[in-house]
Amino acid sequence: MKIAVLASGGVDSTVAQFLLKEQGHDLTAFYLKVWMEDDTTWGECPWQEDLDYVFQIGQQLNIPVEVVSMQKEYWNRVVDYTIETVKSGATPNPDMMCNRLVKFGAFQEKFGHEFDKIATGHWAKLKNDVRERTHLYLGKDRFKDQTYFLSQMTCEQISHALFPLGDYTKPEIREMARRQNFPNAKRKDSQGICFLGRINYRDFIRKYLGEKPGLIIDKESGAIIGEHKGIWFHTIGQRQGLGLGNGPWFVIEKDQKTNTVYVAKGYDPEAVYQQRIPLAQFNWINRPEDFISGSFDIHFKIRHTPELLSGQLLIQNGTITILAREPVHGVAAGQFGVIYRETECLGGGTIVT
Repeated sequence: MKIAVLASGGVDSTVAQFLLKEQGHDLTAFYLKVWMEDDTTWGECPWQEDLDYVFQIGQQLNIPVEVVSMQKEYWNRVVDYTIETVKSGATPNPDMMCNRLVKFGAFQEKFGHEFDKIATGHWAKLKNDVRERTHLYLGKDRFKDQTYFLSQMTCEQISHALFPLGDYTKPEIREMARRQNFPNAKRKDSQGICFLGRINYRDFIRKYLGEKPGLIIDKESGAIIGEHKGIWFHTIGQRQGLGLGNGPWFVIEKDQKTNTVYVAKGYDPEAVYQQRIPLAQFNWINRPEDFISGSFDIHFKIRHTPELLSGQLLIQNGTITILAREPVHGVAAGQFGVIYRETECLGGGTIVT
């Protein structure tokens, strides 16, 4: 097959290229440049280092490399979404939108017609059913599994995707890279926002929304116990970074109108937990015929974690709600509730509270 591989300079996308090359496919590696990489106000950015690795791997594996600009698309589709979601008082997920709108969106729109598949170093599995519909499944390495971040992809996008790492664990990938003497075999994984590399999320928000000081109030007593620099710096369930003594304290509510952050004290305060999780704008990757209306046993995630939680999916009159078997910590509006049937990821929707 003729395959476009999205290369980041990291070990995951490198081994993805190696595995596909070993299978005899015709590969072209693409490095996607996005808006942040030309913005020097952020200081040191790793994109040039990333690109150097991409070219080194291309030369080592004899794979052509192309650098394409996705800066305008990234700004319009991901950055705008992130800023507007934060301004609304909710908690965005830029990585989720990046996969759907840039990697398998804008890139696929521009170049997808030239290739049979688009491959990445995501940790997930794909399988076709008897009707040749493609389904998304948990990867072998549950700690690295990224189906949560892929749950907003469409059926068409999934059908054009390849995830070569799905049947491996991270240690296996590292060992494979070491045996092939890849220069990035020991390189640390990126911890930034999608393509933003080492950019700190808090710094990113401060640049575009600034600071807006307000009160931090103990929800139970009503006492003012501190001051925040902007409700957009905080999310429901947050414990770290509040700057409060005599804790621990957890964020349990944000009031945008009064610019107030409410907190609760204790290691396990009830106010941090929630069982009923309403979802909006639900994306079905492949809508199963039996998920039309009613109550269904499912597993789910509300954030990127290796564990699956148990509950029911309630579908009635066009509304979709997760009813967790046990109360869930830190349910934040704007994040995504993603549902699973056994090991298959069925899709997900935006959490509304």
